[in-house]
This record gives sequence, C-alpha cells and structure tokens, in this order.
Amino acid sequence: MVNGNINVEPLCLSLLKQCKNLRSVKQVHTHIFKTGLDSDAFVVGNLILHCAVLISDALHYAHSLLHHFPNPDAFMYNTLIRGFSDSDHPYHSLTTFIDMHRNSNSAPDSFSFAFVLKAAANLRSYNTGIQLHSQAILYGLNTHLYVGTTLVSMYAECGWISHAGKVFDEMFEPNIVAWNAMITAYLRCGDVRGAEKLYKRMPVRDLISSNIMLAGYMKFGELQLAKKLFFHEMPLKDDVSWSTMIVGFSHNGCFDEAFDLFVESQRLGLRSNEVSLTGILSVCAQAGAFEFGKILHGYIEKSGLVWITSVNNALLDTYSKCGNINMARLVFERMPGKKSIVSWTTMVAGLAMQGYGDEALKVFHQMEESGIKPDGVTFISVLYACSHAGLIDHGNRYFYMMKNHYGIEPTFEHYGCMVDLYGRAGDLQKAYDFITQMPIKPNAVIWRTLLGACSIHGNVELAEEVQETLSELDPNDSGDHVLLSNIYAVAGKWKDVFTVRKSMNSQRLTKTPGWSMIEVDKIMYSFVAGEKQNEVTKEAYKKLGEIMLRLRVDGGYVAEVNGSVLHDIEEEEKEDAVATHSEKLALAFGMSSLCDGGVIRIVKNLRVCKDCHTVMKLVSDIFRLEIVLRDRSRFHSFKDGCCSYEEHQVTVGIHSQFYTFGYHFI
Repeated sequence: MVNGNINVEPLCLSLLKQCKNLRSVKQVHTHIFKTGLDSDAFVVGNLILHCAVLISDALHYAHSLLHHFPNPDAFMYNTLIRGFSDSDHPYHSLTTFIDMHRNSNSAPDSFSFAFVLKAAANLRSYNTGIQLHSQAILYGLNTHLYVGTTLVSMYAECGWISHAGKVFDEMFEPNIVAWNAMITAYLRCGDVRGAEKLYKRMPVRDLISSNIMLAGYMKFGELQLAKKLFFHEMPLKDDVSWSTMIVGFSHNGCFDEAFDLFVESQRLGLRSNEVSLTGILSVCAQAGAFEFGKILHGYIEKSGLVWITSVNNALLDTYSKCGNINMARLVFERMPGKKSIVSWTTMVAGLAMQGYGDEALKVFHQMEESGIKPDGVTFISVLYACSHAGLIDHGNRYFYMMKNHYGIEPTFEHYGCMVDLYGRAGDLQKAYDFITQMPIKPNAVIWRTLLGACSIHGNVELAEEVQETLSELDPNDSGDHVLLSNIYAVAGKWKDVFTVRKSMNSQRLTKTPGWSMIEVDKIMYSFVAGEKQNEVTKEAYKKLGEIMLRLRVDGGYVAEVNGSVLHDIEEEEKEDAVATHSEKLALAFGMSSLCDGGVIRIVKNLRVCKDCHTVMKLVSDIFRLEIVLRDRSRFHSFKDGCCSYEEHQVTVGIHSQFYTFGYHFI
C-alpha cells in the first residue's frame, strides 16, 4: 500500500520492531488500522508474533488479534500455539491447535505439531501427547525430523523413555539435535548409563552434546566421570561448560573445587556470565564464604553486571546466608529497576533466618503494596519468620490468607512451618492435632518437626508415638533415632537410650557425621569431629585446648554432656566427646588464624548442641569476639556473652527441616 510516496507497510513493521511493551504495540496497531493494513495477513501475522513471543504479558492481545482476523493462516495459528506453549498456561496452546484443526483453511504443519507437543510436555500430559502423536501420524509428519525430536522430548518429560527411544529409532538419519534430545531424554528419566552409551555412539558430537553429558553427570553425582570428560575428553569448552562444572560442584557440596575452578576460569580470561556468577555465589552462600562473596560483589560492580536481577538476587542470598543482614539490606535497597518476586522473597527469607520476624513481615507488606503478588515460596518465608519470632497469631492469619486470599494451596513445606510454629510455642497438642487434620497425608518431615518440638519441651510420651510413625515412613533415618535417644537421656531413661542405640546397631544405622566450615584468607576449611589429624587440625586441637582451659579458669565452664553422649562412659570421656565437636574445632582454628577484631563465621550441617552453644557464648565474652554460627536450623550471633537467638526466642534450637527454603539461584 502506498500513502503519498511512502510505503506504509515497511514503516509499520519497523515501528513494531521498536515496541517494548503492549502499550506501544497498541499505538502501532491503531496506525495499522487507520491505514487499512489490518486485513493484511503478513502485517497482522507480525503483530501476533510480537505480542505472543517477543514481549511479555500480551498473549491475550495476540489471541484477540487472531480471533478477529478473517481466515487466519497457519503462521498466525503456529505463532499463538508457540506463545502459549512457553507460557504459564500451556493448555491454551492445545485449544488453539484444536481451533486450527477445525479451520479448513489452515492445516497443521510440522511447526504446529512441534509447538503443541512442547505444550503437552510442559503439562506432562502423556495422554495428550500420545493423541498428538497419532494426529502427526495421520498427517504424515511423525517422521519429520523437527516433529520427531519434539516427540522424543515430550515422552521423556512424561517419563516414558521407551516411547522416546522408539521414536528416535524410527527417525531416518537423525541429526545432532535429535541425538542430543535423546541423550537429554535418558538423563531426564534418570538413566545416566543409557545417556552415556548413546553419547559414545554418536557419529558426530558437538559442544552441546558434551555439555549435556556434563550436566547429567553432575546432576546424578557422577563427579569423577564429569571431571574426566571436562578435563581430558573435551578439546573445546565454552561458558556453559565452565558454569556447569562450577554449579555441579556446588550442588554436590564440593565447595573447594567450585572455588578453584572459578578462579581458574578467571585466570584464563573467561568473562563470567549470569549462570557462572549465580553459581559461584550459591557456593559462597552454602559454604558461608563471606570474604569471597565480597570479592565477587566488587567484581560484579566493576564489570557493570549489577543490572542483572538474578545476580543481585544471588548476591542478596549470599549475604543473608553468610550472616551479614546489613549488607543484604544494602544490596536489596540498591537494586536497579523494579524488584522481582524473587528479590522480595529472598529479603524476607534472609530476615527470617536471622530472627528479624517483625521486619520480615514489614518487607512482605511492602511487597504487597508494590503490586507484586506473593507465591508459595514467599509464604514459606513468611511462616518461617512467624515461627522463629513466636508470632503465632500472625502465622495463623498468613496461613489462611495464603489459601483464601491468594488461592495458593498449601504444600508440605507450609504445613511443616505451621507445625514448627506451634511446636516452638510449646503447644504440642495443637501441633499434633494440626498434623492429624491435614488434608494430605503427612510426610516424614512433618512428623520429624514435631519430634524436634518434643525434644525441646521434653515430652517423652508424644515423642515415642511420633517415632513409631516415623519408623514406618522412613525407617532408615538415623537422625530420628538419635533425637529420641537424646530425649530419653535428658529424661534420665538410660535403659531406653540403650534400647534405641542397640536398635540402631542392629539396623546398621549410623549418625550423620557433623562437619563445620570456616573461611580464613578466602580459603574454606572443613572440620569433622574425630577425623584423622593433619597440620590444620593439629593447630585447631592445640588452640582448642588453650581455649577450654581459659574458659574453665575465667568462665567457670563445666561441660554439658547430658543427652549429648552415651550414659555408660566415664564423665571425663563424655567431656572429651563434646569438647571436639566440629564447630569448636572451626572456632579454635579461626581464633588462631584470623586477625583480632574480625568476625568468626562458621557453618555447621547439623543443629548446634547445648554445650557448643554455651562455649560460643563464653568465648564471645571472655575473648571479646563476635561469632556468627549458622546451623541446620538458623543463625546464632554471639557477642558479649549473649546469643541473638535467645534474644529473639524463648526456646533455643529446634529440629527444623525447613532451613533451606527459598529460591535456587542456579
């Protein structure tokens, strides 16, 4: 169409490409309507493409455009099917495909099936997928390379690896994309060996193939195979390869190797990307590597990467889990642009972890006022804050607000937080009644939380009943037996202690080894009680002996051994057993290695025992130190002989299973 001497169609399409939101698209659409191009299939097709795929929150507008256009062509239908398949409502992709099927002017093609099969995969609907497979056969498209590859992915997503394999075998000369899809299918179904065999059978491999195998090895804990592939069998590596290894080491608890690999990538001049930065920040968060996290923060600022929301969220999470809530607040307040739901939730979680319940709820209300709708993860953080701050009425209100106001169905984590809330407050009967009235069958974690509350409040009778249930749900968990044993020990029921320990021996159950980590000069050191001594542990034991002597002389320290060790050993042996707990060794090493005035930060995988808690308080007072200890449940900040947890809580320490709530940043 020509308007004067100007060709209007290219102008409209050029303006459309510049649109970043629905408002600007509507302005261009108005211009298209006025110039009569609203009946041009090419122009309207591009308009639908922009709304359905290229900008956010405009799928409804794309659907309206398709609905009002007479005789939409296949491109229009395919574009909308594609948009819905990648959305939060993939079901609409199926209804659009059905509409297309009914339209005699627009027969489905290979793109139609590929996009709608992706929707079936996202829905994990095997029945829908197999019906679409039948339709593809009717249209003669089942052997099409693009459709076949998507069928492989769909069946794998639905857990039918045998069907995926059959589709792959029927392909005529599958290309490298199809091979990679089949390897991914094996890994998605947990068959690492099947994926490995196929990988080795590939006539030609590309970097994507190797990266898929790397990710699979790491996901299933095959670290040696991953290292062999990465270091010895991959001539070429890209950012994805390095990020996969760093993130994989993090997931498998190999923090030192993750740090070393990140440093090596920087030495080689590789520029860190979003994935590698969030991955290494996650390592810092899990290991409590505060100093290394600060260096990364400086690198992010210097490199101009502070605008990446996910990196900011990971940085916020790192400072929170390293026990520096002030730095977390600073990162949160300085975030550029609009904060995401992850940003708000991470800040709420960080405050909750460190006992700032009232402030956590204040941030939650600010989130609501900003127009961000909370999700299920947000409410886990909110309920956790209420639990640790003893805000029972608030916790009840938020639990029912979640269901009635926001329409979020509670999960095990939400129910567990409520049990924790009642348990901490000492209302064990209410916690028990809450569990028995749950609309879904309580899992082991729910009952375990109640067992922890029984331990705190010394309710032996209820603890025995809970343990019976746990022995049916999760008979191989040694922690339940240890906790019941400690409950008996505190109550002085030593025969029952012996019975529990004997039962553990007969079942060959062993206690989870306690370990603690501490960062010194940006290097992480790990300590395990009773491990074989080396130069580092020798130094720690020597310093620990000096510390304990000082505590006895100046602080009147007497070891608290009741419930921590067996009754049938001598008192002196009991003291030795608790004196060498891993957090004490980490503390001693930190005190011998860190400069005066520095904060000692320790991470422990288990709940801190009562004796270690007492020692930390005494050390903070006598040696004038600040100690931040993160155990499996929460933070303890020791200063001037006091613990922040005791200031926030009447009861100290509970066997909580919900410490690791929140978003994952890798």
